[in-house]
Amino acid sequence: MKPFQGFPARMTFTPIPNLFLNRLMPDISDITELKTTLHIMEILYLKKGSPRSVTFNELLDNPNLINSLKESTEPAEEALRKALEKAIKRETILHLVIKQDGKSEDIYLLNTPSDRQAVAKIKNGELKLPGVKIGAKMEANSDERPNIFTLYEDNIGMLTPMISEELKEAEKLYPITWIQDAIKEAVNQGKRKWSYIAAILENWSTEGRSDGTYKQDSKKDDPDKYIKGKYGHMVQR
Repeated sequence: MKPFQGFPARMTFTPIPNLFLNRLMPDISDITELKTTLHIMEILYLKKGSPRSVTFNELLDNPNLINSLKESTEPAEEALRKALEKAIKRETILHLVIKQDGKSEDIYLLNTPSDRQAVAKIKNGELKLPGVKIGAKMEANSDERPNIFTLYEDNIGMLTPMISEELKEAEKLYPITWIQDAIKEAVNQGKRKWSYIAAILENWSTEGRSDGTYKQDSKKDDPDKYIKGKYGHMVQR
């Protein structure tokens, strides 16, 4: 096996609950259960909407997870099913079976209060899981992220869990092209920080943009134009 070369200066993070690290992980002796649980947390973190869920087929089609299970003496699919059964029994994750058009799909969610409520509503027919397609495969590898995350990491700095959440919230409020352009604008002005990018986005949201481009006025070359007046409180020098 090729020696690990160390972590790069810029990289992404997946939040792991401290309760999992301190309470559950010490009791997990099966490495396939641990790997599967960690991959599920990563996949759910990168998803949008609520509640966040992942299907068995998505897990089976995740190359990073399946490659990590190849060291098992069993076929990857069987190892995955057994790992999921252990995680369900431990109550780390929730299991739900959805039937549609004569087919069924195993769905997994993190065991949180909101997801427990969602599962109860789904079972009662009060709620439908958004975007779940029976038998569907993953459209992309789990390590592929929306372009704004890569753009931020490559041009602004380390993508911490807090910044990742800020970007996810921004995706809900603004067009992707706005976020991309705001990052580029921050770089052009030498203001490589999220607070400046957020100020740009809120400014555009309130003041508007001209045909999708930056507004043309006498302040266009002023790097402090987004930290003056109403939005100044959002940016710390």
